[in-house]
Amino acid sequence: MESVLKMSTQTTTSVSERALLLLETIAQAKEPPTLNELMTAIRLPKATTHRFVALLERLGFVQRAADGRRYEVGSRLLALSLDGMRRSFDLAPRRVILSGLVKEIGETCNITMLDGERLIYLDRVESDWPLQFRLSVGSRVPLHCTASGKLFLSLAPAPLRKALFRTQPFQRYTARTLTTTEQLETELARIRQTGVGTDNEEFMEGMAATAVPIRDSRGRICATVAVHGPVTRLPLARALALVPALKKAAKALEQTLLFDNPSPASGSSANAADAPASVPQHAVHPAE
Repeated sequence: MESVLKMSTQTTTSVSERALLLLETIAQAKEPPTLNELMTAIRLPKATTHRFVALLERLGFVQRAADGRRYEVGSRLLALSLDGMRRSFDLAPRRVILSGLVKEIGETCNITMLDGERLIYLDRVESDWPLQFRLSVGSRVPLHCTASGKLFLSLAPAPLRKALFRTQPFQRYTARTLTTTEQLETELARIRQTGVGTDNEEFMEGMAATAVPIRDSRGRICATVAVHGPVTRLPLARALALVPALKKAAKALEQTLLFDNPSPASGSSANAADAPASVPQHAVHPAE
């Protein structure tokens, strides 16, 4: 794999500046870098680079990727980013789009992103119904039994998917939770074919959900937009009927600055969507 890591040509002597450059390098890499790639990028001895990475990992700003060799943005940095975004929360373009979607379909909708081996709620707008399943912004949920999580897994390349399968047991949350690799692989193949993630009371009793991808300018899934609600009001069949509205909102969200706003010269294309898979922290190439 050709390294995509770059560093300023200016000489950097400050320890804190090097640590911040290391963190920036990890955050901006197209795929999680190895220790050797980081060492090359920030021009430091391996032992020093390892010491910086270990410090950032201990503080929660960096975490190991599923393969154990690469490094990606940690939950603490992601939470810090979310806190910053919340300062202009109500005026953010994504909030306007998400609020419009909720007003149109009358059900609670959310935006999620991949956070290591789990999902994190980036934004959420509730409907006016008194009966709600409440998952606040910043909540982290499993991949194998949620509509958005299964959608991310379905589009991940097989090696990453298998690595994720090895690192986490399939916890049973309800009687409908898929708990074997065979069951989940069959389900992911179906989702890969339809392009729509579903959750039919697999994560929470009495809740159904559907999710569609939000793609970056290279055609990679970088987030999802989903609807969920109680099956007494939103059975899976009705949640599936709302998919066209979700897809319309996803297209609008792809144009916001939050999701790698594509320029006319670098817009998404079919070729980009079919590119060989590599998986950075918050973007997953479609599976081959």
